[in-house]
Amino acid sequence: MPTAAGALHAKPTPAPVPAATQPEDGPRPAPARDRYFDLLRALALFRVVLYHLTGWAWLPLLFPSMGVMFALAGNLMARSLRRPPMQVIRGRMRRLLPPLWLLGVVGVTGMVIQGWGPDADGHPGWWWLHLVYWIVPLSDPPYAEGLPGLHGLIGENWAAELAGPLWYVRAYLWYVLLSPLMLKALRALPLVTLLAPLALSAAFELGYLDLPGERIPSALTDFTTFGACWILGMAHQEGVLRRLPLYVVPSIAPILAAAGLWYALRHDFGEGNDLDSMPLAQALWSFGTVLLLLHISPTWSEWPHRLRRWDRLITLLNSRAVTIYLWHTTCILVAATLWDRLWDIDVMWTHFSWLLESPWPVLAFTWVLIGACVVCFGWAEDLAAGRKLRLWPDGSRRRGGHRARR
Repeated sequence: MPTAAGALHAKPTPAPVPAATQPEDGPRPAPARDRYFDLLRALALFRVVLYHLTGWAWLPLLFPSMGVMFALAGNLMARSLRRPPMQVIRGRMRRLLPPLWLLGVVGVTGMVIQGWGPDADGHPGWWWLHLVYWIVPLSDPPYAEGLPGLHGLIGENWAAELAGPLWYVRAYLWYVLLSPLMLKALRALPLVTLLAPLALSAAFELGYLDLPGERIPSALTDFTTFGACWILGMAHQEGVLRRLPLYVVPSIAPILAAAGLWYALRHDFGEGNDLDSMPLAQALWSFGTVLLLLHISPTWSEWPHRLRRWDRLITLLNSRAVTIYLWHTTCILVAATLWDRLWDIDVMWTHFSWLLESPWPVLAFTWVLIGACVVCFGWAEDLAAGRKLRLWPDGSRRRGGHRARR
């Protein structure tokens, strides 16, 4: 799985939201947004940015962002599949791909300007064909390794950082394509379907499945690592979890999460390794934690009083989740590169070295750059969804309009 700038280490989303209410047995209807799920997605995005900046191995244990985002996406996909499957798949691809294409236009153009071309991978005859993965990312798109930085603005090997989040897009696309089959399997054999990705993840990790090449093993590893979370989201939407006795989830989920932690500790967790480098540990920990979060799952059609102050921020993060995820590693690299230039100022390194070594100013600067990307590139999400283009969709104008009419 890809890594981010410098001390940054890869991985985190898109995905819409589930329904607010549901009958005791059976699928959920599709009323208002569930603000609890909006909160989870916003926390996941913030944790992803912090983790890719700092590389702190304990952050994925504190909050398994990728498992959460895949579960929320699976929940929405199951709800959407009440419509014809091909219509739903086309809609999901239409919403996902234009922001990726915009990233590709900027990134591939910059790579070519810096000399990347058909000889880069030693296969000039196939190079242009591989660029198709920037259009439909069924596998990892090609990118230039080891490119120099840009005049102190962005660090070296920036193309690898820009391409880092694309593993998520690839995995998400495959989940979308296979969701109709997964939903049928879930309805027929719920327990087997939920546990199948975990079993496949164990088979890969323990060497029982040995596939040739790099593309297929890489794709299947990511698919099996978070596949159980995607199906778990579908199961939540279908009412499968609600039909279980109340004691089952709180009894089983900690055991699965503890198994993942045990496996990680056995393989030198924290000594240069984290959950991203341990797919089976990641799969078990994410599944157990997400299972508990979905079990708790209060239904918030409106914010609790203490969270109302965060409404606009959380709305913005949810409205631009794809843009934030696709551009955040590049923003981190630019922020870290510019911040490092302060070491050239004598007063700064003499008296404020503690500040220059702190990740928090870089984190704040990163979010400023992410905000700029939201303004510059976020419109692609509106275009993809067929909505009116908005520069800063935090919901304030709509709410203000409602108040004015009263």
